[in-house]
Amino acid sequence: MRPSGRTANQLRPVSFELGFAKHAEGSCLVKFGDTHVLCTASVEERVPPWMRGTGKGWVSAEYGMLPRATNTRTDREAARGKQSGRTQEIQRLIGRALRAVTKMDGFGEVQIRLDCDVLQADGGTRTASITGAYLALHRAFETMIGMGLITEIPMSEPVAAVSCGLYKGTAVLDLDYAEDSNAQADANFVLTGSNKIVEVQGTAEEDPFTANEFQALMNLAQKGVTELVALQKDALAQQ
Repeated sequence: MRPSGRTANQLRPVSFELGFAKHAEGSCLVKFGDTHVLCTASVEERVPPWMRGTGKGWVSAEYGMLPRATNTRTDREAARGKQSGRTQEIQRLIGRALRAVTKMDGFGEVQIRLDCDVLQADGGTRTASITGAYLALHRAFETMIGMGLITEIPMSEPVAAVSCGLYKGTAVLDLDYAEDSNAQADANFVLTGSNKIVEVQGTAEEDPFTANEFQALMNLAQKGVTELVALQKDALAQQ
């Protein structure tokens, strides 16, 4: 029995609220159960210096957790004067995930910055961030179409992410904090709408796990991402 009472292959309740931030070109408040992340996309008419003159755009990401996103207050990283290694790793992952499905030559020399701010954390903040950031980016491109800057969405397909792990010897989908903190192994899967692999991060917390156990996690991830992509499409259709 999972702490939440979910079945092994069941996602937490997932919701997307598009247009949550009034001023951003694209935004999405994503909820994976009690993990809530605000994802915004900002369009800037400049690219990093090393991309000038290439005719291509760029997508980058920043990630952060609010001080009371968890059960105890965490100091803002700005107050410490530097980002943690964890924060840098996650925001680079988000950027890679979105660039994997974005046609960089399809929106001119424009940079789109994705900001993923964790309002409340209960496990899976990076996977929720990626899944919500896709929608924020898609909405930003729709805004650019409305402004006459581009004529079509320069994205090849959706991308989403989900965590899976071995909890009490069983492969389970979409770990919350109670499971993640006690899992024998956990992995984050970033997959496209056609189940192509963008990135997989997997770690054994206790004993090493087998190839068969990894395949069980992969199968769950494919099922979960398929469901998440369907929800993403519904959210875009209903806006």
